[in-house]
Amino acid sequence: MIHQNFDPDEGIISPQMLVERVDGLPDTCVITFSRTVLDHALAHYPHRAACAYPALNGERTIWRIADRGQDMLLYMSPITSAGAGLALEQAAAVTGATRFVLFGSCGALDQQLTEGRLIVPTAAYRDEGLSYHYAPPDDYITIRNAGFVARTLQRLGLPHVSGRVWTTDALFRETRRNMERRRNEGCIAVDMECAGLQAVCDFRGYEYYTFFYTGDLLDAPAWEMRILDSGDREADHQLAALRVALEIARAAAGHG
Repeated sequence: MIHQNFDPDEGIISPQMLVERVDGLPDTCVITFSRTVLDHALAHYPHRAACAYPALNGERTIWRIADRGQDMLLYMSPITSAGAGLALEQAAAVTGATRFVLFGSCGALDQQLTEGRLIVPTAAYRDEGLSYHYAPPDDYITIRNAGFVARTLQRLGLPHVSGRVWTTDALFRETRRNMERRRNEGCIAVDMECAGLQAVCDFRGYEYYTFFYTGDLLDAPAWEMRILDSGDREADHQLAALRVALEIARAAAGHG
């Protein structure tokens, strides 16, 4: 079957063929999906363009930003596992970074558990295509640094919950029946990238740190947009999450 085509050999094309390495850059990189977050970071933190990686629809800049005397990298990623995985591969190749901190919104599958809390994925259901090219077939992939992220949030005094998540690229095919299946397996949220990016990082030997905040609610009689229906509230959540991501990045720089 197609999901059993994992081959541990190197690909015919490697990311190193497409970019020229820039030396002397920080090892830790923060990834956002949000233009709001990127614009805010560039407006409020000392920064400069570190490098860029190619994309068919235009180069993407990777920024070097300073947070309280510590430098780290930052870039805006495309969504979906395939797009985000391609971006991470090229970002790692051009910068040499090996630690990646990613944050973004997700859909809540258990309102009572997730309301008012950040979500730390412990394992992700592999309902996307990318991970099957980077890891042997299995239903779930373990998010290896979940414990580290949870401990960091605990140290910061931030309410959070840890649990399984459901990763799917098929936004408009999140059916109620499949949602209930995932809920019955212990999934508390749905996202589009987690499983794929963990598989990429495992295959390449990188460290992956991730957390979510809830954007919409699926476990209701009808879908609730919640903060996604308000630009101001969504922006507030994004910017608060950026501060958390920078704290995790600072801690991750000295991890392991």
